[in-house]
Amino acid sequence: MIRLVPMTESEFRIYRAHLIREYAADKVRAGNWSAEDSLNRSEKETDQLLRQGLATIDQYLFSIYDAGLAQNVGILWFAVVHGGGKSSAFIYDIEVDAALRGRGFGTQALLQLEEKAKSLGLDTIGLHVFGFNRGARVLYEKLGY
Repeated sequence: MIRLVPMTESEFRIYRAHLIREYAADKVRAGNWSAEDSLNRSEKETDQLLRQGLATIDQYLFSIYDAGLAQNVGILWFAVVHGGGKSSAFIYDIEVDAALRGRGFGTQALLQLEEKAKSLGLDTIGLHVFGFNRGARVLYEKLGY
């Protein structure tokens, strides 16, 4: 069974560096950015969204912790967004460690997110996924996103 545990500052520093590299690579792969300026653009966008790091209002960053393995197995980042008289959760990132994929951790994390969204009074959950990310698309579709 997994739990969503708020990230620590040290986990966030590691995650931020990973996020910047991965987001830059995804944007290049999708054809949106050139490789030459992708890291700078990724860092700029990340820092705009997470202006105060973990303390940024309406940004929720979690480690996905599995009690059976007694370790973190991934991360989940979502934001609360407001518009049209409604408040929603928007998933910016969910990632299960590559060696642990296919064991249901992503599914469990999204089910935990649904409970968290309800507790925050959020109406819906939205997300963006790159078209080439088949694994993520399969997971989201399986859960009805």
